[in-house]
Amino acid sequence: MSSSNDKSDSARKRAQNHFAASEQRDTLVRKEIEKERAASIAKIEKLRSLRLAKEAADEVEAEKLAAEKKAENSAKAARKQASRKKQPTTG
Repeated sequence: MSSSNDKSDSARKRAQNHFAASEQRDTLVRKEIEKERAASIAKIEKLRSLRLAKEAADEVEAEKLAAEKKAENSAKAARKQASRKKQPTTG
């Protein structure tokens, strides 16, 4: 009977060792997946912040161009009005 118990104990130990090794691999895989997920999230956040910064810079640039265009149009209107005042009226 002793040999029967030894065989079952041996089989149980092998199964437990196999299970423990499988659990370790699963844990390592889960940790690796979590690292990759964190890296992906960090990358997305970085890209999002860069996009928002670019959009803000583009908006500032568009406002600047609009202000310059408005100033240019105001200057043209002032010159046009000044030239009308200088022209002698015929009547």
